[in-house]
Amino acid sequence: MSSRADIKLVLSDVDGTLATKDQLLTEAVIAAARELHQAGIVLAITSSRPPRGLAMLVKPLGLTSVMAGFNGGVLLYPDQTEIESHRLDPATARRALDLVLGHRLDAWVYTDRDWLVRDRAGPHVAREAGTVQFEPEVVPAFTDDCLARAVKIVGVSDDYAQVAACAEAVRRVLGETASATTSQPYYLDITDPRANKGEVVVTLSRLLNIPIAQIATIGDGPNDVLMFEHSGFSIAMGNAAESVKAHASAVTDSNENSGWASAMRRFVLGKDK
Repeated sequence: MSSRADIKLVLSDVDGTLATKDQLLTEAVIAAARELHQAGIVLAITSSRPPRGLAMLVKPLGLTSVMAGFNGGVLLYPDQTEIESHRLDPATARRALDLVLGHRLDAWVYTDRDWLVRDRAGPHVAREAGTVQFEPEVVPAFTDDCLARAVKIVGVSDDYAQVAACAEAVRRVLGETASATTSQPYYLDITDPRANKGEVVVTLSRLLNIPIAQIATIGDGPNDVLMFEHSGFSIAMGNAAESVKAHASAVTDSNENSGWASAMRRFVLGKDK
C-alpha cells in the first residue's frame, strides 16, 4: 500500500464516482478537488464519456491536466486540444457493429467529435444527451466513412443479459483487436485495445513523469478495474459491485454520499474526514 504522502496524481472515473446519479458534483467533491490542488496533487479524469462530455467538469474541478475520454480513446487537455487518439481499425469497427446488431442491441458510433445514432428516441439516448450535454447526429445507417473515424462503438439495451452476452461474443470473435467493457449494465463500450483505463494510467505516468507507484485511482465500474491494477493505490466507491471492490486497495462511501471527497481526505490527503 502506498503511503498518503507518496501520492502525486489522482486519476478519477466520473459517472458513479465524482458525480451523483443525477450527474451533479456535490460541494464536498468540489472542495476536496480544491484541497488536492492546494496540496500540489494533480487531479486527472477518465471516463467512457466523449471528450465534449467532459468539458463541463473543467471549471468546477479546476482541472489543468490531461483528460481521457472514451476510456482513453482520446487524450486531451482541458481546452479540448487533442494529445493523441486511438481509433478502431475500420474492419474491426464493422465486425463489432455487426455483433452488436446481431445481439439485438441498439448501436451508437462515436468519432473524436461526433455522436451518431439511428434513432433519437432509442434507449438511453435522452439520458446520454443530458449527461454529455450535446445532441447526437441522427443517421439512417453507419457508413464505411463514419466507421473509419470510429473511436468507440456502444451497444445499448436494457436487457442486461444480452449486453453481457454480446460483450463475451466481441471478446471471443475480435480477440486482441478490440477492448469490450461494460461502463454500465446497459452499455457495452467497444474501443481500440489501447483505449482502456489501465493504459491511461501508464500514459499519464509517461506524460507527467510521475511514477505509477505514486498514482492513486478511484472508480466504481468493471472498466475501472484495469486502472486499479496499474496504479500504486486504488479506491473503490461504496456503490461499486463487490467484484470491483475486491480489486481495490480501499473502499469509500457511495457517490450519493460524497464518497469521493471522503476518499481524497482520508486516503490521499491524510485527513480524518
